[in-house]
Amino acid sequence: MNQKPHTQHDAFTDIRELIRQKLVKKNVPSITIAVAKNGVTIWEEGFGWADKENQIPADEHTLYSLASITKPITATGLMILKEQGKLDLDKPINDYLGDTKLKAWVGDQKDATVRRVANHSSGLPLHCQFFYEDEPYSTPPFEETLRRFGNIVAAPGERYRYSNLGYGILDYVISRISGKSYPDFIREEVFLPLGMNTAYVNIGEEHEGQHAIRYGVDDQPLPFYDFDHRGASAVYSSAHELVRFGMFHLKNHLKDQEAILSDENIDEMQRPTMKIKEDIGYGIGWEVSKQSGYSIVSHDGAMGGVATQLVLVPSESLAVVVLCNSRQYALTSLIVKEILSVMLPGYGSRAEEEGKQEPMAFKPSPELVGEWSGSVHTYKEDIPISLSIKDSGDIHIKMRSQLTTLLDNTRLQDGYIKGSFSGDIGTEDSNRLPYNLHIALKPRNKVLNGSVISISLPGKRPGNALSYWAELRKVDV
Repeated sequence: MNQKPHTQHDAFTDIRELIRQKLVKKNVPSITIAVAKNGVTIWEEGFGWADKENQIPADEHTLYSLASITKPITATGLMILKEQGKLDLDKPINDYLGDTKLKAWVGDQKDATVRRVANHSSGLPLHCQFFYEDEPYSTPPFEETLRRFGNIVAAPGERYRYSNLGYGILDYVISRISGKSYPDFIREEVFLPLGMNTAYVNIGEEHEGQHAIRYGVDDQPLPFYDFDHRGASAVYSSAHELVRFGMFHLKNHLKDQEAILSDENIDEMQRPTMKIKEDIGYGIGWEVSKQSGYSIVSHDGAMGGVATQLVLVPSESLAVVVLCNSRQYALTSLIVKEILSVMLPGYGSRAEEEGKQEPMAFKPSPELVGEWSGSVHTYKEDIPISLSIKDSGDIHIKMRSQLTTLLDNTRLQDGYIKGSFSGDIGTEDSNRLPYNLHIALKPRNKVLNGSVISISLPGKRPGNALSYWAELRKVDV
């Protein structure tokens, strides 16, 4: 059984004062912390208000929206099915999807394996879609999301591309294989065996007063929102229970936790199989990095009213949780670094952050200069699109009968021509909110292909990012 935590551990005195100062200076509603070492929680504490309007203070048992820390939880459920022999990580994800399958516009859909979906290298594009309780839109059946947006737009295994849709697909696979709803499976097979008795996928009326209200950029409460990718974003947990999830993945073997995964499968989750950049990779639900000589296993979360961090240092048997009910990602990152600096001898800031490379300015090769014509494929129709790439690097873009416009912020990044422009993609999903369109097109011989992405303009609520396949060919003049 876990020992009683020390809520005022002497080593954390300065960090506690830092948090109090930042809450006031940045007008942050609340921060909650949990730190565990060698299977014992040594500090857990809440600061500020979980609910400012009703003056409900935050503490270590307050439920927070975790955002993308949902992903290692979903991945844990996936590995349970793998351990039971019901799923093969290296089989095509389409083998588990029933009648509605991913479509490969480039590469081979057979190469989009379960593992590649889990490590964000399956070729699925950027995707996030929110549904607010005070709007006339509701979350569609997942088969419909899959039909509309289940497009492979890069060759599987070619590159890392973070995709919420991929983890929505994994929660759908968990449900199909297990015969249980995703929320029920995660609660019954992950949360309860690990002693996470108050953790849930989404929340209901029975949790009134127990969860931290999500606050927007205007410091006002956000209406409750759902997703069409719950396996990527929808879990609620307290710091007290999330650090127990961390201890399980440190293989601490707590007496009041069941061994829902073997140590070998925990290791497999933490083995990076897709490189993000130097010294940073992604395994199955976990980012794995090298920092100051330490191997760090982690995941964070950031969306409207949420900034969260879960950091594990396996060699030191250390788990750190920082949860916030405002999108104060820089602050949660700072607090994590302060805690690691206290707990890890010689720990400092990540060196590679100092030498971040800016995207290359776009200077077209002679092969790219000229006229390009093709279409954007949406679930409604194919839309004509054309590009005129000038020697100067300017790109004129025209979609359908809309006005020709100059592509803004044009650049070459990760081998893709990128930029943004104004236009109407014509789908109900995108047109729910004002948006700009962005292109990410890769030159392949005399073809440019990739995505046109509608990204909601900044507002008081988090918006959507929805991707559509695009392909253009060089026009011989």
